[in-house]
Amino acid sequence: MLEKTNRINYLFDFYQALLTPKQRSYMEMYYLEDYSLGEISELFEVSRQAVYDNIKRTEKMLESYEDKLHLFSKFEKRTQIISELSETVKDPEVKKYVQQLQDLD
Repeated sequence: MLEKTNRINYLFDFYQALLTPKQRSYMEMYYLEDYSLGEISELFEVSRQAVYDNIKRTEKMLESYEDKLHLFSKFEKRTQIISELSETVKDPEVKKYVQQLQDLD
């Protein structure tokens, strides 16, 4: 469950601009702020099932965006390569550039 939550959080970070305001609100509250479905449904005055359906539909949309754009998978690969570079590079000048790459993400 934690792995799925982390993945959804990353996908949300990458693709949230493509979501509607309501989708963003539900996802932020559920995944980032740890609201329950019941708490979200009370705040938005909709049924718990409506919140659940919206979140599940949004999760599928985020996965669909990732299938097409691959932003998260490229991020993971970049992070791995930069980490390996960081461990193997000895030259202080090159280390500075590796650190700058790490700081970008």
